[in-house]
Amino acid sequence: MFPASRRMIAMTSGRARQRGLSFVSLCILVVLIVFVGYVAVKSIPVASEYMSLKKTLKQAAQQNTVSEVRATYDRVASIESLGNYTDPIRSTDLAITKVNDRVVVSVEYDREIPLFGPAYLVYRLNVSSE
Repeated sequence: MFPASRRMIAMTSGRARQRGLSFVSLCILVVLIVFVGYVAVKSIPVASEYMSLKKTLKQAAQQNTVSEVRATYDRVASIESLGNYTDPIRSTDLAITKVNDRVVVSVEYDREIPLFGPAYLVYRLNVSSE
């Protein structure tokens, strides 16, 4: 009789064990989700600028001379509102080269996103017309 009661105690204690998240775990999970969402929302303008800049560089690379590339970039960048940032990318910042009789326009730049206090998220971007 003793071994049967021991099995019964083991079965009831296994069934009584709770599963799931505790309140503290749920709070930590919510904080992590909110932080990732905050960073994602703050990063949307950087991604938008990157895509607009890539499109602008492709349009500028269709020109033949350096002065035409810079003039086309300035014109399209003013339409695309690429100069609305505190550190705009100017046509003088562009690296213009020729590869296999094709004009390639590229630029490297940084964007800082303030998160909280002294913490910043820094994007180091390299955009090319290729």
